[in-house]
Amino acid sequence: MMKNLLYTAILLLLMTSCNEWLDIQPEASVSEKELFSTREGFYEALNGIYTRSSQADLYGGEFSVGTPGVLAQNYSNSVYDYTHYEKTSLYEYTDQDFKNRRNGIWGAAYNAIANCNLILENIDEQKNLFGENEFKMIKGEVLALRAYLHFDMLRMFGSSYLTGAADPAIPYVTSYSNKVTELSTVSEVCTLAIADLEAAKELLENDLIITEEYVVGYPGGEDVTETDNPLLFFRNRRHRLNYYAVCGELARVYLYVADYPKALLNAEIVINSDKFPWADVADLLEADPQLKDRIMYGEIIFGWYADAQETNLYNRFNSVVTGQYIDYNAARSFYEVGGVGAEDYRFKAWFTQVASSNDGSRYQINKFLRDEDINLHPLVIPGIRLGEMYFIAAESAYSTDPGKAWMYLNTLRFHRGIGNELSDDTENIDFTTEVLKEYRKETFAEGQLFFAYKRLNATIIGQNNTSYGPDAEIFNIPLPEDEIEFGNR
Repeated sequence: MMKNLLYTAILLLLMTSCNEWLDIQPEASVSEKELFSTREGFYEALNGIYTRSSQADLYGGEFSVGTPGVLAQNYSNSVYDYTHYEKTSLYEYTDQDFKNRRNGIWGAAYNAIANCNLILENIDEQKNLFGENEFKMIKGEVLALRAYLHFDMLRMFGSSYLTGAADPAIPYVTSYSNKVTELSTVSEVCTLAIADLEAAKELLENDLIITEEYVVGYPGGEDVTETDNPLLFFRNRRHRLNYYAVCGELARVYLYVADYPKALLNAEIVINSDKFPWADVADLLEADPQLKDRIMYGEIIFGWYADAQETNLYNRFNSVVTGQYIDYNAARSFYEVGGVGAEDYRFKAWFTQVASSNDGSRYQINKFLRDEDINLHPLVIPGIRLGEMYFIAAESAYSTDPGKAWMYLNTLRFHRGIGNELSDDTENIDFTTEVLKEYRKETFAEGQLFFAYKRLNATIIGQNNTSYGPDAEIFNIPLPEDEIEFGNR
């Protein structure tokens, strides 16, 4: 932990600012006292956390489209293993390539957490710099970021709540210090994350995104108001941990600890807000590849603004020989193209069949393929999307109201081009199996499927009818060696 906390917010602020968020240029050098002497300093510090988290070693790459997708068996591996992910796909956690990526994820996440704590340790005493709601929105976002980051580290490195709630997991760090933070148990991490998120939810109860006047959609689109505010901090609330994103994250954590009533409550707050319209099929299937809405932008409740990762994402997914891809048969099997998925809009929008002289026919993953100057929307890595709220609502309702649960799942399927409805009366049907199928289809290359398998302690379904686990040796990722050494674990 000590090494991870040596990085400071000052270093973050030397990075390029995202002008989609703030129209403030970082200072070349600034002390902590000077940084937090102005409201702009707090804006810049918070913006720095989003910027850091959107880099390639965290949500701009490895911790979203990278390692979790490999662990969920979403990608195929070339016989030449150009991406060096083959051993990771076989859960060989002693492999050095895996260790390097894991260590990068860990360091980046705790770097961002340290800077959340730095803001939180300064903001209360500087409350007079802000209007009341402005103060609440900044503090609420920082608390939500701290919880979001910790919960994802728990989902990656800790036991699942189902199999090991009392197991030591990760440090939940709540102060800016170079002192070692002891490991919290899985249950303790969840409790602390819920406390941060509930506090954030209360602080953000007057978030601008809640107002009737705030309309989400494509930038510059008809009636869209996301970029109308003169202060950029209050624009593009879906690119930040807004009120609905906090409800969505609460729904995730409550589902994790099997508190189904609260999970359902928070998921339905998002669903019933009517703020996030279902994707327009015409945009998904637009003939001009540069004008497609491949990520269903209107449905994104929170996303990591990742324009700086355009080249990295292209090289990862659209280099036909050396990038990540999915085998022809596996893709068609996952999306049930020969059956109920024949008209699945996601499959049609996200995959293109290509030929490779090395490995035969395959599908290229086009989800993040775009042209910066032409696309309908900025490049965003989905963090929380509408479809997941339907999955959470369905799972949360199933034990007490199976009809309601199937209604939520069938609604999602209908909006993806799957017309046949499922129920407990459908022959040879299993609710959890169907939910996991849709998790894979809906969040492909977004990093959520592995966490769903782990939460449910379910068998991971791979390609060519292979299966893995459930097994703690697969699901529980070893902590970095430096963390074990310096933390005396």
